[in-house]
Amino acid sequence: MDIAFLLNGETVTLRDVDPTMTTLDWLRDSRGLTGTKEGCNEGDCGACTVMVTDAQGTRGLNACLLFLPQLNGKAVTTVEGLAGPDGNLHPVQEAMVTHHGSQCGFCTPGIVVSLAAGQIAGETDHEQQLAGNLCRCTGYAPIMKAAKAAAQKPVPKWLQDLPTGPARRGLSQAKLPASVDALAEFLLANPSARIVAGATDIGLWVNKDFRDLGEVVFVSQIEEMARVETAPYMIRIGAAATVEHLRLALQDHHPHFARMLARFASAQVRNAATIGGNIANGSPIGDTPPPLIALGASLLLRRGDFTREILLEDFFLDYGRQDIHPGEFVEAITVPRDPGAPDRLKVYKLSKRFDQDISAVLGAFNIAIEDGKVQSARIAFGGMAGIPKRATAIEAALVGKPWTRETVEAAMGAITEDFTPLSDLRASMGYRLVAGSNMLLRYWLEDEGMATSVTGVSA
Repeated sequence: MDIAFLLNGETVTLRDVDPTMTTLDWLRDSRGLTGTKEGCNEGDCGACTVMVTDAQGTRGLNACLLFLPQLNGKAVTTVEGLAGPDGNLHPVQEAMVTHHGSQCGFCTPGIVVSLAAGQIAGETDHEQQLAGNLCRCTGYAPIMKAAKAAAQKPVPKWLQDLPTGPARRGLSQAKLPASVDALAEFLLANPSARIVAGATDIGLWVNKDFRDLGEVVFVSQIEEMARVETAPYMIRIGAAATVEHLRLALQDHHPHFARMLARFASAQVRNAATIGGNIANGSPIGDTPPPLIALGASLLLRRGDFTREILLEDFFLDYGRQDIHPGEFVEAITVPRDPGAPDRLKVYKLSKRFDQDISAVLGAFNIAIEDGKVQSARIAFGGMAGIPKRATAIEAALVGKPWTRETVEAAMGAITEDFTPLSDLRASMGYRLVAGSNMLLRYWLEDEGMATSVTGVSA
């Protein structure tokens, strides 16, 4: 596979690259750019963060989960490229020195790149920006001081307009299709090919399990699949739209869903992970399927020129088994909208850590109330079964009943009719059942005006 991109402002053209070579390995082994560190090699520590710029903007990504073909046509900046051509330090670098933000220094390059990418993007929530950067020795107080100080400075001129040229267009080829039509044609001819989108899941297969992915095709060049479009009666989410893109797009429509997505992994992972990937991998603990199911979302599936639409809840058949055929792929997700109806969706994520952790239970509740009675209820859970699944018994216990605590408490008991969850390292079966049913009570309490916060402490 041949690719072209910009690296610290210079054009790089590579021939016959291994499609599953990570950017981290290539930077360190082939270019000698060892400022980008290898820590966990699974996207948790942020030591390998690099800055990537394309038509979607500038963002920090984990180089350990970024395959080289994903860079085609993009601009990559490593920590070595943050300083100006005359040697002037980037404002983040200056602030880290001034505020003593580094001790051993191993984590520092990734932290600096994350903050530099956040400065370009206008990010001001530094705790959220650094949730994916682990520092074990310095402590975050001086790092946060540095982040706040750097945020007051303008973006350096040498990074305001990254160079353009042939590399920004990339190289066109079958395994890097530039359109949905080209992807459909490739998969029709190669139905067993592995689709690579953000690689935040598949990257671990290579880094940790040393799997051979076989034939691969990348969707990183297909701009039409990366869009989130809002119309009066629907929201259309391209399957290659990132979690971060969806988070920003939902803030005005389903803000509680958007707030949950801020806890989805880290900024680096959200900037790469795609909605289609989070659905198509069929994980029972994926964070996006339950709220999408609660909203009545549908999938647009395509094989060649043929398309079909199914409800998202019907896509998941059993653990590890989805309703998708060889050569078929998820093109988009459609969420219905009623412009005149209030947003009733609440999404509760329960995990051992607040940030960057896998859900033990995730509950999504979309309950419509009219004249004091439950008119409709769509409730879905992750972590409670082998697939993301609706709680139909709970829904039936609510619909048509008065919206009272008595109704809610009676419906809570129906959770054992809907689910028999497993016990594992994250939670026991009993804990999951209690936690899941309590989420319904929390929904009702919040509807009654009670303020709740999982980050607050009260006596």
